[in-house]
Amino acid sequence: MAVAILSALFGGTRIALPSIGSIGVSTGIPYRQELPLLSAVFLTAVLGGAMAAHEEAGAPRVHRVRAVCLAVLTVATCVFSFVTESLAVGPGAGLVYVRSTLIWLGLALVSVRLFGHQLGWAVPLASALPLTWFSQEWWDWTANPAEDFFSWTLAALSLSLGSAAIAATRWRMYTFRSARGAWPAPVA
Repeated sequence: MAVAILSALFGGTRIALPSIGSIGVSTGIPYRQELPLLSAVFLTAVLGGAMAAHEEAGAPRVHRVRAVCLAVLTVATCVFSFVTESLAVGPGAGLVYVRSTLIWLGLALVSVRLFGHQLGWAVPLASALPLTWFSQEWWDWTANPAEDFFSWTLAALSLSLGSAAIAATRWRMYTFRSARGAWPAPVA
């Protein structure tokens, strides 16, 4: 909620960036385009904690509870962000904010799987750098209009990839591999 309110209040303020190749010229992008990254990374905190490694080895019910908790928080974040951005700028900006949050959430889930819960920000931040320096391109989901089909497709792909990455726990991968042949059990 704090990030959405921050975006509504100060989202139009531009982040000053030096221009490449022009001395003394600076450009900028609005904070509004980069703040959904924070919302997405904060959502992955649900998957972390002192018992996160033990929870991964838990029963299917534990995984369902974690998935439902993440889904409920994601929907609540998207609804609140859409409402605040719609009131501050317009419904189109609200949809772009939600789309950006969903894309970065998928990337953050991949980052959690690859690097651990403490580094859920690594892959989203790596994706933000090209968006910042090469903005206004066809692939820039933070600046494309709300009805851009490619950006919504990217959101669906990102969420699918992130969901698959989180679902691929060591024990599920062991079960999958053992069904295909003899693999030793993973060491806890």
